[in-house]
Formats: sequence, C-alpha cells, structure tokens
Amino acid sequence: VPKTYFAIIQGEVTESDVEAFQQGVVLGDGYHTKPGDLEILTSGSISEIKLTITEGKFHQVKRMFESVGKRVTYLKRLTMADLVLDETLELGEYRELTEEELEGLLNYEKKD
Repeated sequence: VPKTYFAIIQGEVTESDVEAFQQGVVLGDGYHTKPGDLEILTSGSISEIKLTITEGKFHQVKRMFESVGKRVTYLKRLTMADLVLDETLELGEYRELTEEELEGLLNYEKKD
C-alpha cells in the first residue's frame, strides 16, 4: 500500500531528484527501490518535500535521499493507503484500527 511522508531535507531537492525517484534509486546496499512520487514543496539549502512510496525497507526514505547526496533532518508519515495520521494522538500513543479501516487496508486497490 502507498505511504506518504513529509520530510525536511538538508540540501536542494531538484527536478533531477524527482526524475530519479520516479525511476527508483539504488540504495547503499545495492537494492533498487520501486518508483516513488516525489513532490517538492520548497527547494533551497533546506528543502521540504512529500514522498509517496509503495514499499517500506528499513529507513527507506532516509536511504533514498542519501543515494542522491542529501540528508533527511525531519520525517513524518502522513498517510498509509487511505488512512490519515491521527493528529489527536500524542507522540508514542496509538489506537486500534476500526474494522472499516482494517478492511480498507486489507482490500486496498490503487485508485487512478
């Protein structure tokens, strides 16, 4: 299922990074990621982005940016499939998914 993240990046994120992420990037261990949808929100010496990926390897977002010579300084997951992060929870808190939310995840189909 797709997961969307907001991140603050040390380094200027450019259209060439967007293109690289669309092709998938090669991580430090040689793994070639699936394509990701990178959206630049602000670009400069510090950049802000949204990134949607469909896999979740160990620290994948951070490793993807490292592969293009940049460093993630802040990372927050915004969504997972149709689930939106519950802003009412405190850091470290959690809640059980409703049956409807669980069913939605288990039966998620990509929407075009």
